[in-house]
Amino acid sequence: MKFFIDTADIDEISEALSWGCLAGVTTNPSLYAKIGGKLADFESHMVKIAQLCEGLPVSAESTATTTEGMIEEGRHLASLAPNIVVKLPICAESLAATHQLASEGIRVNMTLIFSAPQALLAANAGARYISPFVGRFDDIGEDGIEQLATVVSCIENYAWDKNVDHTVEIITASVRTPNHVTQAALLGADIATVPFGALKKCLKHPLTDAGLKSFEADWEKVKAQQ
Repeated sequence: MKFFIDTADIDEISEALSWGCLAGVTTNPSLYAKIGGKLADFESHMVKIAQLCEGLPVSAESTATTTEGMIEEGRHLASLAPNIVVKLPICAESLAATHQLASEGIRVNMTLIFSAPQALLAANAGARYISPFVGRFDDIGEDGIEQLATVVSCIENYAWDKNVDHTVEIITASVRTPNHVTQAALLGADIATVPFGALKKCLKHPLTDAGLKSFEADWEKVKAQQ
């Protein structure tokens, strides 16, 4: 399973890239607002991220609400850099926009997926990526991983269809914990897009910390014998 980072923060992206395990970036209006982004700087900021992540997919979300607006804005976003993926929220308007954009060779990441039927509609419309959410189910007392499992199974069945003429990858979104990452990988999701805080948690384990302290303490004993 590949790791994307879910952020618009340049510093977070740069550090994650330095680890050598990053395969892409996802952003959205909320993440851009979180860093204090301004409307006038949005496009240049997306270009900076795309250049920093040369060759890796970077999702930039359209804020248009009509099919025509999504198509126009999608074309423009895709023209900013060759690795920018147009991100659209699942709805009737975005399905039509995805169908058109995909026919022009523009990659679409369909987001806010909360059900298997939504995922299947997005895939059939031509979405290159689909992003089912996990954590937000947990927030309302439902099992997000169970919902993800259903989406993965359905998309795998869809992908076996001999009539499929494009690749569809599942991006596990709304990831909150290392367990979400583990379960997504066990289910066969292609990608997990993870906030930087959660990505750092994936590095941690109490037994690792204890082992490092033990190694350091034993090495100090060795040094003391010199």
